[in-house]
Amino acid sequence: MNVLIEMVQNLTNPDWIMQYGGLYLVTFIVFAETGLFVGFFLPGDTLLFITGMIIANTLSPMATPVLNLLYWVLLISAAGIVGNYIGYWFGRKSGDMLFQRKDSWIFKKRHLYQAKEFYEKKGGGAIVLARFLPIVRTFAPIIAGVVGMDKKKFSFYNIVGSFAWVGSIVSAGFLLGDNPWVQQNLEKIILLIVVVTTAPVIIKALSGRKKPMNVATIIAEVKEEQTKENKH
Repeated sequence: MNVLIEMVQNLTNPDWIMQYGGLYLVTFIVFAETGLFVGFFLPGDTLLFITGMIIANTLSPMATPVLNLLYWVLLISAAGIVGNYIGYWFGRKSGDMLFQRKDSWIFKKRHLYQAKEFYEKKGGGAIVLARFLPIVRTFAPIIAGVVGMDKKKFSFYNIVGSFAWVGSIVSAGFLLGDNPWVQQNLEKIILLIVVVTTAPVIIKALSGRKKPMNVATIIAEVKEEQTKENKH
């Protein structure tokens, strides 16, 4: 437990990241956040921005910075794609059981409700947009699996969403990474990223339903939304 706490506390420290696994550690964390529901608390957006900064400030004798950037964007995006596939598969196999499961310190049903409501509003596009929302991005593919979203359609949104998320944030960190002001104010930038990305989730949690619906109603509503979307 102490090791886990230490890791989470240091995930915004570029030097610590490079010392303990480097960007391969980032790749694994992105996979865990998108593929394992227990990884919903991991700071994916912040890590991606820091990844871009690390790439910009790392001199590689094997490749130019741009090729290095492309390599890591492809690898981390692939990790996010595989993670979402696992979430989708998990939703197909045990989605109903998740809605019936009791809350614990690592699992809260309200996260499923938030993802479900987001899916209802955005349809298949929720798989893309959810990438940019902490917590929701972990549970959106599970919801897609619960309602039986078409695999080809899910694959399209999954791939597009992962490349859009990873590519945009890592590139932003890469372009700003060697800026002296950014390097000196990294903590403030990280705080800004956290506020911007978590604000919609917090607002939704505070304004959401106080009384959860039963499992059958949840699944029926989402399937109805999906049917409407398919007709259009």
